[in-house]
Amino acid sequence: MTETLLRIAKQVLEREKEGIQRLQENLGPAFAEAVQLIKNCKGRVVVTGLGKSGIVAKKIAGTLTSLGTPAIYVHPTESLHGDLGIVSPEDVVLAVSKSGQSDEFQVLIPLLKRRGLRIIAITADPHSELARQADVVLDIGVKEEADPLNLVPTVSTTVSMALGDALAIALLYEKDFRLEDFISHHPGGSIGKKYWYRVRDMMLTGDEHLPVVPEDAPMRDVILEMTAKRGITSVVDQENRVVGVITDGDLRRLLQREPDPFRLKARDVMTQNPKIIGPEELAATAARKMEQYGITALIVVDDERHPIGIIHLHDLMRAGVV
Repeated sequence: MTETLLRIAKQVLEREKEGIQRLQENLGPAFAEAVQLIKNCKGRVVVTGLGKSGIVAKKIAGTLTSLGTPAIYVHPTESLHGDLGIVSPEDVVLAVSKSGQSDEFQVLIPLLKRRGLRIIAITADPHSELARQADVVLDIGVKEEADPLNLVPTVSTTVSMALGDALAIALLYEKDFRLEDFISHHPGGSIGKKYWYRVRDMMLTGDEHLPVVPEDAPMRDVILEMTAKRGITSVVDQENRVVGVITDGDLRRLLQREPDPFRLKARDVMTQNPKIIGPEELAATAARKMEQYGITALIVVDDERHPIGIIHLHDLMRAGVV
């Protein structure tokens, strides 16, 4: 039984892979034309489809919107009962239909064209009524689905969704969509935590949190400061600029080699040129820096290297940044 089920699953995946490979091989100038049509659109991309194609259309609309191309999903049937009011002449329509012969489309598409909208069709039949009415036809080239009856939308939906992804990513390049733009569209969830939060949002400040000792501080004062401030302290010069850092690891190594550590000063023990970070850096950048250098905290400094805060790895982990 297990072998049979695995064989069936692999056959389905193989057919879907072949469908995407055919699409890749057959992709031509019409794709570039569709990208330019959407790029130059002054309104939104109205994505529409019925049944399983409708589910694909919703996903395409969501992906386009998240990558900076405003898009909405409109149900073909509901559009004929009032929802057509949301469509403007400046929009571009992306219609998804394997057959291209849906009754609703045969009514809807001519109405949209009369309003002056340009139509992009994603279909498996380049000779269908939808394709005939469209300005640009993207032929997915799917003749057979993955099921033995050739009835269940499987290969066609997979290929249509992949084509929608290709459109969205091509538009990303055309519009010079940057990381900052993506972050601004995703302020919540794990993406927002990793790329929206800055160091200034996560750092600890104030005398009760920020560890600082002068260069000439005796080791007794250094240890007391570190004990009160989570096992680390910055070391500053006479102008209050960070010149070093001392961690609990430094103390352990000091005790191993120095018979009388209390005779030393902070400058004798500190790590010079320590890893620091600015308040406007991404919190995720701070986390990567800590991981890269095997440390658990960073001193936050201003443009003059004055200590203004400290950011801890454990705080970033609790906040979900890591």
